[in-house]
Amino acid sequence: MSNEEDKYEEELDKALQAVKACQEKLQLDSCMQCDKIFECTLRKTYVDAVYNSMSKGQSGGFEF
Repeated sequence: MSNEEDKYEEELDKALQAVKACQEKLQLDSCMQCDKIFECTLRKTYVDAVYNSMSKGQSGGFEF
């Protein structure tokens, strides 16, 4: 893995830990149970980190 790819994986790991810490603090199993799901910056950061990890910073879409 290149340094560039490592950067995206590190960002993903940090974002995931932040989301998990928040869920633990609020005693939730999922962000879906949270009233603030649509305005949560932690969750948005995590979703962006997942996308960046998958695309390694390249623009474009994914086909699911």
